[in-house]
Amino acid sequence: MASIKVKFRPSTVDGREGVVYYQVVHERKIRQLNTHYRIFPAEWDEQRSMVSTRNSKRPTTVTTIIGLIHKDMERLTRIIQRMGSQKFHYTADDIIEAFHHHTSENTFMNFMQSIIGKLKNNGKIRTSETYTATLNSFRKFLHTSVSSVELTIGKDIMLDSVTSDLMEAYEAWLKQQGLIPNSISFYTRILRAVYNRAVELDIIENRNPFRRVYTGVDKTIKRALPITFIKRIKGLNLSLDPALDYARDMFLLSFMLRGMSFIDMAFLKKSDRNMGMVTYRRRKTGQKLIIAWTKDMQMILDKYPENKSDYLLPIIKKTGINERATYRNAASSINRNLKKVGEIAGLDVPLTLYVARHSWASAAQSKGIPISVISEGMGHDSESTTRIYLASLDDTSMVDKANSIILKSL
Repeated sequence: MASIKVKFRPSTVDGREGVVYYQVVHERKIRQLNTHYRIFPAEWDEQRSMVSTRNSKRPTTVTTIIGLIHKDMERLTRIIQRMGSQKFHYTADDIIEAFHHHTSENTFMNFMQSIIGKLKNNGKIRTSETYTATLNSFRKFLHTSVSSVELTIGKDIMLDSVTSDLMEAYEAWLKQQGLIPNSISFYTRILRAVYNRAVELDIIENRNPFRRVYTGVDKTIKRALPITFIKRIKGLNLSLDPALDYARDMFLLSFMLRGMSFIDMAFLKKSDRNMGMVTYRRRKTGQKLIIAWTKDMQMILDKYPENKSDYLLPIIKKTGINERATYRNAASSINRNLKKVGEIAGLDVPLTLYVARHSWASAAQSKGIPISVISEGMGHDSESTTRIYLASLDDTSMVDKANSIILKSL
């Protein structure tokens, strides 16, 4: 059975830090496994063969190093146990090679990048983008808030170094960035999914590092506007500010198109409009929807030069040239300008493209349209999803029947 010992190699220069390394002994062969941990001679307990804080002037750093050494020993022990259970011959060099492979392949960011790559290959582009956004956020946190001694080469951490303390620190950092609880939960839930995937693959043991951070979903403020407010937005004179006028028009088109999501609007093709109807499939659910193309929709479209690309609306204007980035930038710009439009309209809630979708559902409910019809109109995959949309709305009495469609109220 192989054995592992922690060793210390002092620096040849007085007053400089030395190197901690591991001695791997197997079948009378001795090998050395170097680490990036640096300590002063006074921080090494020769009798116990272990790093010590007793004579250290930097106890916090040394305590961190001690914790990292314990994790390394756990990894090495697990590697040796696995090799022994497989009943094939292995050497001390094999142990070191397996350790290097483990530490290079099983860093958190490398593992998460591999998941993102699989999501893209499986056509789950939107999900891969949310994972990428989370990865970038977590990477920024690590680089700005975690000590260099805790990071491996490449500014990364091991999967089994994700602890409850680290996640609490990340949650606190997100709060300092001004994020609300639901936004914080967005990031922590994705990180938890990545961690759980590593547990499923038996790469790490589940130590439940997310138990003390928020991963729920708060009930959001009401995001639906009454039809009177939609009319007010429609009636604003924004001709002197083309950017605000364009944002307002995209908002109205979303509402008129039965709360069509912006990604579906952006990728709506000219060929999707035929015989006075627009036919498309929702990117989120794949459900096929057919919507009547009205004069009011055409009036908005006629305000803008004809799109030279294959797309119908003036959002993505060049086919095949980083279309996803164009869509994301357009959404960000429009939402930023919609907030200004909302302020001009005297709204007490931030105006966004998503408000159009909620507002259509609210307007449909107020007209007495059954939830099953609203669900079909919005392209939800179930009525329960529609009920979630409507659950955040105020309880109001519904009129018996709708005598006219919603757009006639504008």
